[in-house]
Amino acid sequence: MRYPLIAVLALVFFVINSCKRDNTDNISVLLTSGYWQLGSLTRLDYLGSTPLADTTYVCDSVQTFTFNKDNTCTFENFGCAANVVTGKWSLSSTRTFLISDLTEPDSTGKPYQPFINARINNLGDYSLVLETGDIQNYYDATDRRTLYRWGFVRKRTSTK
Repeated sequence: MRYPLIAVLALVFFVINSCKRDNTDNISVLLTSGYWQLGSLTRLDYLGSTPLADTTYVCDSVQTFTFNKDNTCTFENFGCAANVVTGKWSLSSTRTFLISDLTEPDSTGKPYQPFINARINNLGDYSLVLETGDIQNYYDATDRRTLYRWGFVRKRTSTK
């Protein structure tokens, strides 16, 4: 009686552990479900860890960031301009940084890639907060730093 029970348990263990598991990436699923509407963009200036100033940018245009499952992305009305900027996106190996090659000229005409190395500050069903700029983890007390905090709200519909 003891040996058949052990054999049955071993067989059950083998079957359970040999089944194919889906490698579902929750972060990618959250990013690609619907599109993200920019709710706020704030510039934060620091001296070391001491806040110096903050500026919130206001735009009359609806700005949206869409992540597609094929790792392409679009940002509509970027910088309050009537445009559609396209690029590719991926996540860092630690899954804490968004890497996107979206490129748009800045106010001086130079190429600007705001999300080339964006820290994911918060990601949930309905909100996404990215930080760009001087986001290094270690800095001196005399270092001047500028962070940009992008706050997005998810819009779940497939059409805008």
